[in-house]
Amino acid sequence: MENPKKILIIDDEDTFVEAFQRTLEAKGYQVMTTPNVSLAKDLISGAPDTIVLGTLAPAGQAFAIHQWLKQNPQYKDIPLMVLDSRDSERSVRGWRKIEGLQMQSDEYLAKPVEPAELLPRIMYLLEKHIRKIKILVADDHTMVRNGICAVLALQKDVEVVGEAVNGQDALEKILRLVPDLALMDIVMPVMSGIEATKHVYKECPQTKVLILTQYDEEENMLIARKAGAYGFIPKRSASSDLLTGIHKVYSGEYFPSTFVNISQN
Repeated sequence: MENPKKILIIDDEDTFVEAFQRTLEAKGYQVMTTPNVSLAKDLISGAPDTIVLGTLAPAGQAFAIHQWLKQNPQYKDIPLMVLDSRDSERSVRGWRKIEGLQMQSDEYLAKPVEPAELLPRIMYLLEKHIRKIKILVADDHTMVRNGICAVLALQKDVEVVGEAVNGQDALEKILRLVPDLALMDIVMPVMSGIEATKHVYKECPQTKVLILTQYDEEENMLIARKAGAYGFIPKRSASSDLLTGIHKVYSGEYFPSTFVNISQN
């Protein structure tokens, strides 16, 4: 696989985890494992493509991770497979009845189960769920905003989760929706895109800002970079650069590549 899919296994049964990891890695998947709740949350922040939530002692820990995951806008849509405990261990490391009623998972199985049986289910989840880049579009011009959203609506791996008419509106919605990326105009009423970018960089670092503006002077690029933006696209180049810029910034790169060093020029 050129870009191996990342699978996170959260389970405290060492023998099972080791066998499952070998099975997945033999198929080219990148596998991360942990029985630790705190470390699991850190690994989830790395946006795995699928999560296998297995058995954890004491009982209730798996449910706690499930609740944290589903209440977090950034991670709640990651495909989830739940592996419950054997009946004999249900009170020790399994799901209580009331917890099971609140379960939101794409797959549910109970141990004992062979890793080879889980492989086709994992493959199905990965094929079924195309991870979408969640984007907020901030521009005070309705026609421009509608045009951008129309282009993005045609992309299978992009989802517009919100629109904003000024910097303050953008900041409030970003803090609430936690999109992966925000397309931000510079000149907007109430709060400028640059000021909003500063706040986003400090208060919601999970969201990367890509400036999309008609004010493409190098001075504005410098200001945007210092504010914490990851990219800068002039609107006159949007038709050719927008989608490339979105994918580059989403993957953690700067766009264009020279943008990272703009403040040093």
